[in-house]
Amino acid sequence: MNWNILIIEDEKPAARLLQRKMQKLGYEIATLLHSVESAIEWLTKNPHPDLILLDIQLSDGLSFEIFEHVTLQSAIIFTTAYDEYALKAFKLNSIDYLLKPIDEDELQKAMEKFEKNHAKSSTIPLAQLQQLLMPKTDSVSYKKRFTIKVGEHLKIFPIEQIQCFYSENKATYLQTLEGRNYLLENTLEQLEQMLDPQLFFRINRSCIVHLSEIQDIIAYTNSRLKVVLKKPFPEDLIVSRERVNEFKEWLQ
Repeated sequence: MNWNILIIEDEKPAARLLQRKMQKLGYEIATLLHSVESAIEWLTKNPHPDLILLDIQLSDGLSFEIFEHVTLQSAIIFTTAYDEYALKAFKLNSIDYLLKPIDEDELQKAMEKFEKNHAKSSTIPLAQLQQLLMPKTDSVSYKKRFTIKVGEHLKIFPIEQIQCFYSENKATYLQTLEGRNYLLENTLEQLEQMLDPQLFFRINRSCIVHLSEIQDIIAYTNSRLKVVLKKPFPEDLIVSRERVNEFKEWLQ
């Protein structure tokens, strides 16, 4: 299928290089734009393309400004030399987030993901499909609080006060917003069934994070992602490679 694809990139040599890489993959690019202003003007006057390859830092501002003026109907693949905008990009329903210099294999994977999601108008996004397959909320009761014995006392921790759950040396702990850790009797596998999947996500074998406690998401080696929580965690929290795509869907 011939897709209508737009590149928005302020550096003209970089735009042409990306255009050549796309042509090498079999995609033709009809239009190149180089600024926030020109993008807003073009998108206001023309039908929106199927896909936009969008640089984040343009000559006259951040490309996020485009979303403030135009309600985009297009899928987005962000291309940038900076990783600090990853979380915001994911929240804007992007297909992918590619760091410069753009690797052709990563570009091809992003395009395969785009085609898979958009080849059929009836395609249901993964996050939406998971919600449809889940039992109705009136028949599911997720854990609202944890009660833990500390010495002779019982401490109650509402879900809102928990930053993450993690396993270490075959034991499971919860970490509070204050950074304090408490031993649990449950395994992470058991916790996955007890926690609301809209609020919590298991990023790897040893950690489940709370959505509201994610401060930043950073591109990491081997196509993985690093999660930074609001309260520092003693070790790097890395989204395992096989969970990256599902994690991105969960963020949206």
